[in-house]
Amino acid sequence: MHHLQNHTQFGFIAVSLGYYETLMSCSGSSTSSELNAEEKVLAGISPGLVRMSVGYVGNLEQKWAQLEKALSALGNN
Repeated sequence: MHHLQNHTQFGFIAVSLGYYETLMSCSGSSTSSELNAEEKVLAGISPGLVRMSVGYVGNLEQKWAQLEKALSALGNN
């Protein structure tokens, strides 16, 4: 999440995903923090799981291209 926000300028880290810009949260330490480790495993919540609400500013093709570029940059690091 930090790399997406700080190095690719794609989205903002947030707890609430109710905003028109792209927002991200780490489910394991925020929205599902009340679950114990076993419950998280059973629910499929891994430490690196990122929940993302992709904002819709501009056009869909542009936003999709931005997301692909940001995810590709993650794969190169």
